[in-house]
Amino acid sequence: MAKSMLIVSRQPPWAGPAAREALDIALAGGAYDLPVAMLFLDDGVYQLLDAQAPDAVQQKNLAANLQALPLFGVDELFVCTTSLALRGLADASLAIAAQPLTDAQLRELLPRFDLVVTL
Repeated sequence: MAKSMLIVSRQPPWAGPAAREALDIALAGGAYDLPVAMLFLDDGVYQLLDAQAPDAVQQKNLAANLQALPLFGVDELFVCTTSLALRGLADASLAIAAQPLTDAQLRELLPRFDLVVTL
Protein backbone atom coordinates (compact mmCIF):
# COMPACT_ATOMS: atom_id res chain seq x y z
CA MET A 1 0.00 0.00 0.00
CA ALA A 2 1.27 3.47 -0.89
CA LYS A 3 2.26 5.70 1.97
CA SER A 4 0.58 9.06 2.26
CA MET A 5 2.64 12.24 2.31
CA LEU A 6 1.98 15.75 3.57
CA ILE A 7 4.23 18.47 2.21
CA VAL A 8 4.44 21.48 4.50
CA SER A 9 5.48 24.55 2.55
CA ARG A 10 6.74 27.28 4.91
CA GLN A 11 8.75 29.54 2.61
CA PRO A 12 7.58 32.54 0.57
CA PRO A 13 7.46 32.02 -3.19
CA TRP A 14 10.74 33.67 -4.19
CA ALA A 15 13.01 33.61 -1.14
CA GLY A 16 14.89 30.63 -2.55
CA PRO A 17 14.18 27.26 -4.10
CA ALA A 18 12.12 25.78 -1.24
CA ALA A 19 8.66 26.82 -2.50
CA ARG A 20 9.29 25.48 -6.01
CA GLU A 21 10.84 22.29 -4.62
CA ALA A 22 7.79 21.68 -2.42
CA LEU A 23 5.53 21.98 -5.45
CA ASP A 24 7.82 19.74 -7.52
CA ILE A 25 7.75 17.04 -4.84
CA ALA A 26 3.95 17.22 -4.69
CA LEU A 27 3.62 17.00 -8.47
CA ALA A 28 6.08 14.08 -8.68
CA GLY A 29 4.36 12.19 -5.87
CA GLY A 30 0.98 12.72 -7.48
CA ALA A 31 2.30 11.54 -10.85
CA TYR A 32 3.23 8.22 -9.18
CA ASP A 33 -0.19 7.89 -7.51
CA LEU A 34 1.20 8.57 -4.05
CA PRO A 35 -1.50 10.12 -1.84
CA VAL A 36 -0.11 13.66 -1.43
CA ALA A 37 -1.49 16.73 0.31
CA MET A 38 0.02 20.17 0.86
CA LEU A 39 -0.12 22.51 3.84
CA PHE A 40 0.83 26.17 3.45
CA LEU A 41 2.13 27.46 6.76
CA ASP A 42 4.03 30.53 8.01
CA ASP A 43 5.41 32.55 5.06
CA GLY A 44 4.34 29.72 2.74
CA VAL A 45 0.86 31.27 2.70
CA TYR A 46 2.28 33.98 0.40
CA GLN A 47 2.44 31.34 -2.34
CA LEU A 48 -1.34 31.28 -2.44
CA LEU A 49 -1.85 34.99 -3.06
CA ASP A 50 -3.67 35.78 -6.27
CA ALA A 51 -1.77 38.91 -7.30
CA GLN A 52 2.00 38.44 -7.39
CA ALA A 53 4.82 40.01 -9.37
CA PRO A 54 7.52 37.36 -9.91
CA ASP A 55 9.13 39.37 -12.72
CA ALA A 56 10.21 41.97 -10.17
CA VAL A 57 12.65 39.42 -8.71
CA GLN A 58 13.38 37.70 -12.04
CA GLN A 59 11.52 34.50 -11.16
CA LYS A 60 8.81 32.43 -12.78
CA ASN A 61 5.30 32.53 -11.42
CA LEU A 62 4.34 29.52 -9.28
CA ALA A 63 0.65 29.90 -10.14
CA ALA A 64 0.83 27.40 -13.02
CA ASN A 65 2.34 24.79 -10.70
CA LEU A 66 -0.35 25.45 -8.10
CA GLN A 67 -3.08 25.14 -10.73
CA ALA A 68 -1.59 21.81 -11.90
CA LEU A 69 -1.76 20.16 -8.47
CA PRO A 70 -5.31 18.74 -8.92
CA LEU A 71 -4.35 17.38 -12.34
CA PHE A 72 -1.69 15.27 -10.60
CA GLY A 73 -4.06 14.03 -7.91
CA VAL A 74 -3.01 16.50 -5.23
CA ASP A 75 -6.51 17.50 -4.20
CA GLU A 76 -6.02 18.17 -0.52
CA LEU A 77 -4.62 21.66 -0.03
CA PHE A 78 -4.62 23.24 3.42
CA VAL A 79 -3.73 26.70 4.71
CA CYS A 80 -3.14 27.77 8.30
CA THR A 81 -5.62 30.45 9.38
CA THR A 82 -3.23 31.72 12.04
CA SER A 83 -0.48 32.21 9.45
CA LEU A 84 -2.89 34.14 7.23
CA ALA A 85 -4.11 36.32 10.11
CA LEU A 86 -0.61 37.13 11.40
CA ARG A 87 0.32 38.40 7.94
CA GLY A 88 -2.88 40.40 7.46
CA LEU A 89 -4.06 38.01 4.74
CA ALA A 90 -7.15 36.56 6.39
CA ASP A 91 -9.41 38.10 3.75
CA ALA A 92 -6.93 37.99 0.85
CA SER A 93 -7.87 36.57 -2.53
CA LEU A 94 -6.11 33.22 -2.97
CA ALA A 95 -4.99 31.89 -6.35
CA ILE A 96 -6.21 28.38 -5.57
CA ALA A 97 -8.74 27.02 -3.11
CA ALA A 98 -7.20 25.67 0.08
CA GLN A 99 -9.04 24.42 3.13
CA PRO A 100 -8.41 26.78 6.06
CA LEU A 101 -7.34 25.03 9.26
CA THR A 102 -7.07 26.32 12.81
CA ASP A 103 -4.14 25.36 15.05
CA ALA A 104 -6.26 22.64 16.68
CA GLN A 105 -7.17 21.21 13.28
CA LEU A 106 -3.49 21.24 12.26
CA ARG A 107 -2.63 19.08 15.25
CA GLU A 108 -5.24 16.57 14.06
CA LEU A 109 -4.05 16.72 10.44
CA LEU A 110 -0.39 15.74 10.87
CA PRO A 111 -0.94 12.22 12.28
CA ARG A 112 -3.11 11.32 9.26
CA PHE A 113 -0.01 11.06 7.06
CA ASP A 114 2.75 8.47 7.00
CA LEU A 115 5.36 11.00 5.83
CA VAL A 116 5.60 14.73 6.56
CA VAL A 117 8.09 16.73 4.50
CA THR A 118 8.74 20.32 5.55
CA LEU A 119 10.37 22.83 3.20
